Amino acid sequence: MKDYIVRATAGNAQIRAFAAVTTNLVEEAREHHGTSPVATAALGRLLTGGVMMGSMMKNDTDMLTIQIQCSGQIEGLTVTADSKGNVKGYAFNPDVMLPAKNGKLDVGGALGQGVMTIIKDMGLKEPYSGQTILQTGEIAEDLTYYFATSEQVPSSVGLGVLMNKDNTVKCAGGFIVQVMPFIEDEVLNKLEANIQKIQSVTSMLDNGHTPEQMLEQVLEGLDLEITDTMPAQFYCNCSKKRIEKAIISIGKKEIQEMIDEGKEIEVKCHFCNTAYKYTVDELKELLKQAR
Repeated sequence: MKDYIVRATAGNAQIRAFAAVTTNLVEEAREHHGTSPVATAALGRLLTGGVMMGSMMKNDTDMLTIQIQCSGQIEGLTVTADSKGNVKGYAFNPDVMLPAKNGKLDVGGALGQGVMTIIKDMGLKEPYSGQTILQTGEIAEDLTYYFATSEQVPSSVGLGVLMNKDNTVKCAGGFIVQVMPFIEDEVLNKLEANIQKIQSVTSMLDNGHTPEQMLEQVLEGLDLEITDTMPAQFYCNCSKKRIEKAIISIGKKEIQEMIDEGKEIEVKCHFCNTAYKYTVDELKELLKQAR
């Protein structure tokens, strides 16, 4: 099954909802970064949340970045998404290993205490930035708390990543359900009752549920209306040219020092781990362009 995002409304437009299957893009992130199981689960959840939140933005050029800085062994996570279903991200310490907790990967333990910052760059002078303290480090609850406190939108977020025995990704996905300020009590009560009784995201995905079927469960009896679907993918827009700009920006002195060492250098992209090599001659060219 290909990765995709579904957008929907329910309860006579009193509820808006998003759901996604992200198995392939989370597996691709795992392959790029060689993440440990608990780091795959943490990064996979944040990539899934990020790609759905990206799809909430209106303009083609809008960008969303979610940064987590934390005290746990994973040290931090960064995910960037656009409005077209493209997402990329990395864990600061992809090798973190922790014992399972209650038979599950201990994502909360890997993160520990910390801060989540969400930056939306919508082409205005200043990007919008909201920050919250991590509540559990399990990511879905932290995003739920962010929506309630920073955006004043009561929401329910479910995210899941299930691993195979060989530590590849078996399935990944999630949902975000948000209620409008004018929601009627009856609709809200029904929604809350549904959320209480649904299975976990990983169970639903493992049972072969599509994003549409996940929303059918979450929004059962609330006249779900699917408005559109869009493909989702792990996509990094790095290139040798873009990395060159980064090298030029570090300044003449540093570039000269690299040239003096007389060896080619290798620069890796944080987001996708692609390595770019630059020969001494190429560095000399970049030196000419540096200020």
